[in-house]
Formats: sequence, structure tokens, C-alpha cells
Amino acid sequence: MAGLPPGDEGAKQSSALPDEAEARAALVLTLRQRGVGARDVLTAIERVPRRLFLPARHHGLAYDDITLPIECGQTLSAPSMVAFTVQALDIAPDHSVLEIGTGSGYQSAVMGHLAERVETVDRFSTLTDLANRRFAALKLDNISATQADGFDGLKQKGPFDRIVVTAALTSVPDKWVQQLKPGGVLVAPIGQARQPQSLIRFTKSESVMTADTLMQVRTVMLQPGIAMKL
Repeated sequence: MAGLPPGDEGAKQSSALPDEAEARAALVLTLRQRGVGARDVLTAIERVPRRLFLPARHHGLAYDDITLPIECGQTLSAPSMVAFTVQALDIAPDHSVLEIGTGSGYQSAVMGHLAERVETVDRFSTLTDLANRRFAALKLDNISATQADGFDGLKQKGPFDRIVVTAALTSVPDKWVQQLKPGGVLVAPIGQARQPQSLIRFTKSESVMTADTLMQVRTVMLQPGIAMKL
């Protein structure tokens, strides 16, 4: 990715990281300027050390509003993407949330400050193991990461008030709709691979799912199954 420091240069930037609290506050200011208005979401983002969710060589870029690479060839979304997505979920303190695509666990940690319970699944055991260690380090005991096929959801822990998806797909699986409570909200990127996609907020009534397009995004496609390695 353009702009990422190669090799040792990243370590130099990491050692020059400014005061963590100042960096987080500056990120929140940036997000406000970009149109994120939900105060509870901004407070949650300020409380989560994004640096902890990145390989050491990228610590110096932790509070820049950019996408960064993580383990297993995956990426950590830009903070603005996380903020707009979580804002769209409108999470209440008594809500249970299912996240499809744990990645580093950063978005899960943000939501953990807003919801009663967060369940997150990923096809890579390396990512779920790392995420659970990070949640433990931050004492976020209301979050649990599980290796699973995201397309199946997590029926044994449902139903959920909110479902959020971190990778794109062409349509919402029936299994997710069944695991969403009436009145619940699902936010997911919908579209084709290597093309602009739409971040859509679905709301479930007793009989139908209504949809509102929030913004254009571009992300990887959600992959079925679980990884046999990593």
C-alpha cells in the first residue's frame, strides 16, 4: 500500500510515536471534521489503542486515518470507515452484536465499549486468537472471537440486535436474517469484487428487510469456509 514505511523505517516511526492520548484525541478531531457526529462512537474510538491491533512496524501510523496491513494478508480498516460503520449500527448498551470478519479485532473493541455483548467470527484462527488476547489485555470481557464460516453467522449465540460485516458480498444470506432480532439492524458492503460497493444499512421488520445506502466503499469480498492454516 502506498505510503507505508518499508522495513526498519516503520520501527523508527514507531519509536517517534507522540503521546498516545494526544494521538487518539487528534484522531477523534479528524473524524469529527470528516462528519462523524455520534459522541458515543467517538468516545469509544478514543478509548481504544489502535496501535495494539497492528504489527509493530506500523505502530507509527496507528492514528492516521488510513487502512493498514495485518496478519494473514488482511487489513485493518481506516478509523473513519470503522466510525461511520459503527455509527450506522446505532448500538445501545443492552445490545448484542455479531461481527462477521474479526480481522485485528479493532472494530470489535470499539463496539465492546458500546454494546452489552459482541460476538465476532473470522475464518482465520490466527486472527481470532490474536484478537482474544487483545481483548483480554484491554479487559474487554464482553467480547469473544470464534473461528467460523462467516456465511453461517453464529446461531448458537443469537439472535442478535445488530450484525455488521467487514467484507463485501453480493447479497445478505438468509441465515443472517434469521439470526437478527425483529427491529434489528445489519450493516454490510454489498457489491461485486474489484468494483465500488455500497455500504447498506438493513432494518428488519416482522416481514421484510428495508435498505438504506449509506456510502460507496471498496473492500475485499467475504470468503466462505474456514482457513485450514493460519
